[in-house]
Amino acid sequence: MPKKKPLILVSNDDGITSKGIRVLVNVMKKIGEVVVVAPDSPQSGMGHAITIGETLRLSEEDIFEDVEAFKSSGTPADCVKLAKHYVLKDRKVDLVVSGINHGSNTSISVLYSGTMSAAIEGALEGYPSIGFSLCDYSSKADFSHVEEYVYKIAKQVLDHGMSKGVALNVNFPPKRNEPIKGVKVCRQAHAKWQEEFSERYDPNGRKYFWMAGNFVNFDKGEDNDEWAIANNYVSIVPCQYDLTAHYAINQMNEDWDWDNL
Repeated sequence: MPKKKPLILVSNDDGITSKGIRVLVNVMKKIGEVVVVAPDSPQSGMGHAITIGETLRLSEEDIFEDVEAFKSSGTPADCVKLAKHYVLKDRKVDLVVSGINHGSNTSISVLYSGTMSAAIEGALEGYPSIGFSLCDYSSKADFSHVEEYVYKIAKQVLDHGMSKGVALNVNFPPKRNEPIKGVKVCRQAHAKWQEEFSERYDPNGRKYFWMAGNFVNFDKGEDNDEWAIANNYVSIVPCQYDLTAHYAINQMNEDWDWDNL
C-alpha cells in the first residue's frame, strides 16, 4: 500500500496573491498534499493579532493549480485557526509552513512578524511549523536560489520531527552573485529598530504620524541570524511561544523583598 502523502497547510502574511506564497506552494506540492488558507490582503507587521469583535470572511479561491485554497479577511494567526477548526477540522495536519515572506524576519522582527505568527500558531496547535522569509522586500524578488533549501528544510522537519512548542524561523539571504554558502542553526541577534515618528498634516489640516527609523544591530557575535544572513548563509532560529524569562525567576525570588510587598 503506497505511503500517504503528508498534509501541508500553507499560509503567509503578504496575502494569497503574493509571489512568495506561490513559490512556497509549488515547492510543497513536491512533498505532499497542500491546502492554502491565507489573508486576502497584506498583513505584514500584525504580529500574533487575532480578530475579535469583527466578522471573519472565508472564501474558496481557484488560484493554485490542483490545490485547495481559501482566502480570509483575518490575520495570519486567524488563518491557521480557521484551517484547524473549519477547513481541515477532521484531518491531521503534518506540517504548517508560512511565507515565503518578502523581507527579513531576523532578530527582533520575529515579534512583529505576521509570517512567524502563522508558524507559531501552528506550533501552538501542536503542528510542526516553519516560517520562511527572503531578505528582499521587492514584490518581484528572485526566489530561485532558495527553493532547494525550502524543500530540504521541510523534508528534515517531516522526517525527524520537531520539539514540542517550537517553530522554525528560517531567513534566506537575497540573490547574490555567489551561491548560498550553507545553513546555520543559530540564535536571534540582539538588534532592534530605533523608530522615529514624522509629524505631518493631511490636506484637511488634521495631524497624523508616519513611522520611520533605522535598524541597529548591537550584536558582535558570529552565532546569530544577522551574521548568518550578512555572510550569505541561511539562518534557522528555533522559536518558542513560552515567553517566560526563566532565569529571572530565581533572581526575583532571591533578591526581592517579598515579605514587604
